[in-house]
Amino acid sequence: MLQLVIPALNEEARLPRTLRELTRYASANRAVIGRIEVVVVDNASTDGTSRVARAADCSALPVRVVHCAQPGKGAAVRTGMAVTTADVVGYMDADGATRLDALDEGWRRILLGADVAIGSRAVPGSDTAARHSRLREGGARAYRSCTARLVPGISDTQCGFKLLRGDLARELFAALRTPGFSFDVELLARARRLGAAIDEFPVVWADVPGSTFDPVRHGAGSFLDLGRIAWQLRPARVAPVAVPATAPAAVSGVVLPAVAPPAAAGAEF
Repeated sequence: MLQLVIPALNEEARLPRTLRELTRYASANRAVIGRIEVVVVDNASTDGTSRVARAADCSALPVRVVHCAQPGKGAAVRTGMAVTTADVVGYMDADGATRLDALDEGWRRILLGADVAIGSRAVPGSDTAARHSRLREGGARAYRSCTARLVPGISDTQCGFKLLRGDLARELFAALRTPGFSFDVELLARARRLGAAIDEFPVVWADVPGSTFDPVRHGAGSFLDLGRIAWQLRPARVAPVAVPATAPAAVSGVVLPAVAPPAAAGAEF
């Protein structure tokens, strides 16, 4: 079984299409992945987000709605992960910007031994269609430069599509302290500290109008969060420990391709 957490702040307009596509995917891929369940986290929405989420609940795709009063995407995903029980869990954005065949590849990577499988818009093979502004592009370049110091070797920390081993995910999110958009960086940095195997794979991603991220309102806070993460996880405070030996065994004789270096064109954050 796979459980997917979807953080949602005023997503009444975009969430229904995403849940319809997930329902079709779940029906068509039950033999491969098994049962898929969704946890929609209503992050103090003021519209009908909870209502449309509950309306999508069906036998093909059970949908559970939980509420998170603390503002921030990181806080919402942390709340959702706390109620999961599956061996493999993940999270994705309410806008459905990442094409769902990423579930196939993420699932495959986990089965082959990855502890964390992250969709990326910045490695060879990715296909990204986005509406850029100069402000957002400049901010994204500076942000990636900072994240490279915290999680070197990862090209795109901010793509909102990640699968993890369930036990590891619940341990990581229980320790998570970043409530805002930079939570992915803390998550990956903590996973590295635990010695987790992180596998980055290309996705097809298209910008969907209506994002709640605003470069002016959220940009400075995201950079400040990176500083806090670096301080919290500095070597003097956090000693590396081994990953619990409960990861799924890798398929015999299969070797995953090496993660490619960051592409020249990166993804926005």
